[in-house]
Amino acid sequence: TMTEIQVFSTPSCPYCTKIKEWLDENDYEYTEHNVAEDEEKAKEMMNKTGQRGVPQTFVGDEAIVGFQPEKVEEAIQNQQ
Repeated sequence: TMTEIQVFSTPSCPYCTKIKEWLDENDYEYTEHNVAEDEEKAKEMMNKTGQRGVPQTFVGDEAIVGFQPEKVEEAIQNQQ
């Protein structure tokens, strides 16, 4: 089964859009959390990584901060 992928993002962040486009292009399903609107998810993200910067992509429990598709890819491969 596919590991759960979550993207914590904001609408105004260009790299958030880029990582979502990359996931779409590679047919990876993911759940998006808009941390600009969702205070609970913003807190959860902060608690997990201690970082405010977006995007933060979680592959299972592994967090990749910023636009780093190669690291996301690696995390996905490692968990399959």
